[in-house]
Amino acid sequence: MAVGCEPLVDMAEDLSTLRADVWEFIEARDWAAYHTPKSVAMAIAIEASEILELFQWHDNLEASAYEESVRNEVRDELADVLIYSLSLAEQFDIDLGAAVADKLEANERRFDADRVASMNEHLDRWQSE
Repeated sequence: MAVGCEPLVDMAEDLSTLRADVWEFIEARDWAAYHTPKSVAMAIAIEASEILELFQWHDNLEASAYEESVRNEVRDELADVLIYSLSLAEQFDIDLGAAVADKLEANERRFDADRVASMNEHLDRWQSE
């Protein structure tokens, strides 16, 4: 398990419960036929684009610089992304908690300290130009 990722065990249980809740919501409305992988993947992209739209004409600010109303809009859009992600995970029987833990472990190997230092140096130069 990745360093500092012990809370992922609790998160995995929470995500599993949310995944079941989302699917129950979908089935109760007879929407399962419309929640095909393609449609749900498109919905994830659309909702993620709505997050981008919130920042379209703003400078590259820290989150604390934004008004509470922006925070609330980000919260709602992130919830939409997660709901559709949970729907897709249900269809493919993906344990998102395990998937996140696995991805963090892979990223720890991929982005070792030397490589990250080099990347950060490049980004710092690029942003100062």
